[in-house]
Amino acid sequence: MIKRKPVSAIMTKDVITLSKSDSLELAEHLFKSHHIRHIPVVNGEKIIGMLSYTDLLRISFADAVDEEEETVDAVVYNMFTIGQVMAKNLISVSSSASIKEVAEILSKKEFHAIPVAEKGNLVGIVTTTDLINYLLEQF
Repeated sequence: MIKRKPVSAIMTKDVITLSKSDSLELAEHLFKSHHIRHIPVVNGEKIIGMLSYTDLLRISFADAVDEEEETVDAVVYNMFTIGQVMAKNLISVSSSASIKEVAEILSKKEFHAIPVAEKGNLVGIVTTTDLINYLLEQF
């Protein structure tokens, strides 16, 4: 295993993003259609927050309703904005941070994705899944 391999080697570079003005319905569509669990929220190229699929589940009552699930989601999603639901106090890393450094951060925190930024501009995202896949490649 390479000890100082940079996170840029395993991060996702083609990142799906949202802006604060996007709807939570769009966010849910992106989560489901791209099979992802974290979407950085940006203002231009600047990272300003992170929305997780778990954040949406926390505000949705849809699981309790079967027949009108989409209607319930729409009503609940219209009550909140992305800016209200997203995580704002982010930890980010530079693309030159080591994979080990990122693993240490994720092992100690209660989140599963870290934006990769250069001078505040989003350049990628690294998730616990990326780390697990990297470790599996080592065997």
